Amino acid sequence: MKRRHLLQTSAAALGALSAAPLAAGAAHAAAPGPARGDSGEALRVHIVTFDGVEELDVFGPFEIFSVAAWAHPVTVKLVTCGEAAEVTHSFGTKVAAAAWSPHDADLIVVPGGGFGRRDGPGVWAEIDKGELPSALQAAHEAGVKILGVCTGVIVLSAAGLTTGRTCTTHHLARSYLAEQGARVVDQRVVDDGDLVTAGGVSSGMDGALWLLERELGSAAATFTEAIVEFERRGTVLRTSTAST
Repeated sequence: MKRRHLLQTSAAALGALSAAPLAAGAAHAAAPGPARGDSGEALRVHIVTFDGVEELDVFGPFEIFSVAAWAHPVTVKLVTCGEAAEVTHSFGTKVAAAAWSPHDADLIVVPGGGFGRRDGPGVWAEIDKGELPSALQAAHEAGVKILGVCTGVIVLSAAGLTTGRTCTTHHLARSYLAEQGARVVDQRVVDDGDLVTAGGVSSGMDGALWLLERELGSAAATFTEAIVEFERRGTVLRTSTAST
């Protein structure tokens, strides 16, 4: 707790760093549009969690958005479909998740896990239940932006959200995603407008940082990178849909 308090009290000083250009090694793409934070509105982020989900798929983006909230207008919530519940992740981590109301979010993060376990908990179980894909489809139709992380993109495919869209996922799942009608590319992060996808596991942090930059401005992303001591890898592929 002392370390976190020290980091929080240092946020004002590090705010000066956030005005500096991104580090040369950081992922960067074409300059995003006007920052959401300029209007004072908070970016409301819901991270969906379910039994069998990969820990880093959840906690990578959770850390990025939560740290950003120290100095920028962001709120973050761990949620699950249906009633509030305790969820057990892939490596046994137990998390209390709130009941989900997708329409209360501006951005929904969909993690993956369990792609190689057809009969176990994870993405296939969520697809078979049908509740999560249906909720994601409804949220997307209502204009909520979505970040798919790793094999969470397979859940988005089941919701009908990747057909004909340029996207990425974990390298072991790319052929399956392509068979379902997505335009799959070998890229760490793909920005296709209201659908942003990140490749395997740790790339969820890259996707989260990109969305901070796109929605709140480069200062928010640079501030967060400095706090968590994480440098983005590769470049963000922005499609023509994302640019319009």
